[in-house]
Amino acid sequence: MKKSVFAALLLATAPLALAACSQAEAPAEQSDPNAIAGLTVTDARLMLPPVAGNPAAVYFTVKNDGDKNIALRSASVEGAGSAQLHDMMEYDFEMTMGEMPPLMLQPGDSVVFEPGGKHVMVYDLGPNLAEGGTAQVTLTAAGGRNHTFPAPIQAAGEER
Repeated sequence: MKKSVFAALLLATAPLALAACSQAEAPAEQSDPNAIAGLTVTDARLMLPPVAGNPAAVYFTVKNDGDKNIALRSASVEGAGSAQLHDMMEYDFEMTMGEMPPLMLQPGDSVVFEPGGKHVMVYDLGPNLAEGGTAQVTLTAAGGRNHTFPAPIQAAGEER
C-alpha cells in the first residue's frame, strides 16, 4: 500500500518538476538566419560630400573571422537612395572609379575600404544622414546573408 501511495505521489509531482526545470533554462537567443557568420567590421565612417547633391562614401575595415569563404556582393545605406561597392581600376591607361565585382574574403582575410581604393559609394542622401549622426550600412553576401553595422557620419574635410 505504501508503495502505491508513493508511486501516485511521484506520478502526480513529476510534471511539476519537469515544468520547473524547463522554466529555469532561458530560451536560446534566436540568431538572424541571414547574418554573415564570422564577418567583422571596424573603423567604419560615412564621409559626407563636399558639395551637396554629390555622393558620399563609406570607409571601413572588413575581416572574415569565420571558417568559410564570404563573397560580398552589394551594400545599402539606410536613408539613402542607393549604394554600390566601388573600387579604383585602370581603364584605357587611366585610373578610374567604378562598381566592383563581388569581393571574395577567404577565412582570415582582411580588406580596408579607404579613400583612393575600395569604398561604398552612397547616392541620394536623405535628410537624416547628417554630420554627427550614424548611418546603418548593410553588406550583402552571396546567398542573401547580411551584415549591418553603424557608421558615424563625418563632414567633408574631416580626417578620413
